[in-house]
Amino acid sequence: MRGALIQDHGEIDRLLSGMRRIAVLGIKPETHAAQPAHMIPAYLHRVGYEVIPVPVYYPEVTEILGRPVWRAVSDIKGRVDVLDVFRKSSDLSPHLPDILKARPRTVWLQTGIRDDAFAESLLRGGINVVQDECLMVEHRRWRSEH
Repeated sequence: MRGALIQDHGEIDRLLSGMRRIAVLGIKPETHAAQPAHMIPAYLHRVGYEVIPVPVYYPEVTEILGRPVWRAVSDIKGRVDVLDVFRKSSDLSPHLPDILKARPRTVWLQTGIRDDAFAESLLRGGINVVQDECLMVEHRRWRSEH
């Protein structure tokens, strides 16, 4: 089954209403609290989501937001509703095999991150995709409307 490219508020709202577990690829530790790759996952954690940290760097860090870190998305036990990605568009392709193996329901590429070929590979793998949107901004909009 092919995944869906999620592009409008109605589709995003349906995604947000069913979201519980969010893995964050490229999350930054508390030492980078002012950067979006920490600030946005911290917000999601504060509002009650299970946030699973998957940092790309920081090999010495074993915990972020009070949760143990994972080094590969496919190593996470249980289903991931949304994989929130904080990686440059040019750095996405090396993560494709791991993401396809993990099979999260949706891959969310944060603001400024877009790669149509990468997205197409995910869609063919049955994974929904959001590109170039901020999960925190969309969540705040959704909360204010519901």
